[in-house]
Amino acid sequence: MTPGERAAIYCRISHTRDEDQTGVDRQERICREIAERLQLRVESTHVYVDNNRSAWQRNRKRPGWEAMLKAMGDEEIRHVIVYHPDRLMRQPKDLEELLSIADDKRVLLHGEANRRDLSDPDDRFILHIEVAHACRSSDDTSRRLKDALKDHAREGRPHVGNRPYGYTGDGSAIVEEEAEIVREVYRRYLDGESPNLIAQDLAARGIPTSKGKAWNPENVRHLLSSHFVAGLRFHLGEEVAVGTWPAIIDRGQWDEVQRLKEYRAQQHRDTKKRPLRNYILRGVATCACGARMGGSNSARCPYYRCNRSDNTDQQKCNRSVSAEPLEAFVRDVAIKVLTKLDTSGYEPATTTRPEADVIADEKDREKLTELKELWLSDDDFTTADFQAMRAPIIKRMKERQRKTVKRPVAVLEGIAGPEAEANWERLEQAEDYARMNAIYRFLFAAVIVRPPTRKGRGFDTDRVEIEPNPLD
Repeated sequence: MTPGERAAIYCRISHTRDEDQTGVDRQERICREIAERLQLRVESTHVYVDNNRSAWQRNRKRPGWEAMLKAMGDEEIRHVIVYHPDRLMRQPKDLEELLSIADDKRVLLHGEANRRDLSDPDDRFILHIEVAHACRSSDDTSRRLKDALKDHAREGRPHVGNRPYGYTGDGSAIVEEEAEIVREVYRRYLDGESPNLIAQDLAARGIPTSKGKAWNPENVRHLLSSHFVAGLRFHLGEEVAVGTWPAIIDRGQWDEVQRLKEYRAQQHRDTKKRPLRNYILRGVATCACGARMGGSNSARCPYYRCNRSDNTDQQKCNRSVSAEPLEAFVRDVAIKVLTKLDTSGYEPATTTRPEADVIADEKDREKLTELKELWLSDDDFTTADFQAMRAPIIKRMKERQRKTVKRPVAVLEGIAGPEAEANWERLEQAEDYARMNAIYRFLFAAVIVRPPTRKGRGFDTDRVEIEPNPLD
């Protein structure tokens, strides 16, 4: 080593909780002391810093690291000074990238405790071991973090980044003024307004988002998809618990909005293809075997068929029914119900839950906490035991939440009453299939299709049983 040779300093601190969180400023000071001791020259352009950059995330970009490798390849430096090798690299691919450049450059790596010659086989072997150990440590940290996030979700605790609209910053309490806007957006969307029109109106009224900006259609779509406003805890796209925070939107209304969004998305996709028939009894038509019935792809002879028709096991069911006469029959029944239905006494969707259910949820959450503490402290209490005892508690909590779900009466506004048939005809003329389907699902729990009771022409109404939803 020749005094005065050019060297580079590399510093990094991760955003994760590594065992060593020595700050980059202190790392640089230690590295400069090493350079002075070794009589190496460090120019300001050769100090590379990746602050708050994780080296164990395989797809993470590190500008400082990449710039240093380029300087090595251009032979601008022959020495690299780093506080510890794990600050430099925590993945085997990083070491291989470093060694491929250092192969014919004879680059020396200096640390607080030792020096490695990157062209020396023994030093390269030791580095491989050190990096493999760091990679294992990082993978263990990643696994622990993921497990902690999963437990956090299953306990129903909120995960809040930006402040959710309608809530305080930590998501624990409702901001009533904003909550009214949330309810308005959901109500107007169910009434048929588009996110564009809703956003334009909110912007014109000078109502800001949670970030203080003007509303746009994407903001409205995001709000309509929000699990948070319905008090639902999702993890990796799956519903895992009832949230511990108060809901703004009733679960029934939230479900209705999600169905309507899916329907509109499908309609948009279908405009790019050949027109498909609208099966307005979807989600209601049910085979006597217990499975739902879906619409066929036949344009000439449309029919509903059992969803088990494609099964290859003993549960296979080939039951089907012609679509047009079935829909006409259900239409007549629905209009008779709607004509006599008075919705004035029907309570709107509410987020208030019975006190007994709230108390029961609190007790179950305490049991979940006790189970978790036992699992963490008792080596004989296995993960399988923990999950087996936890499952029925979670199931109870979900069942209590489902009991309070009310279908949104808003779907009947302007439809029910003495003029029900004329109102329905207007829906048909407007081809508002989504609204008609929502009304069917409001009125009927199922339209059950049984085996035919007779042979011959004409629709066999005796094979159809309509199961009503309670309307009180």
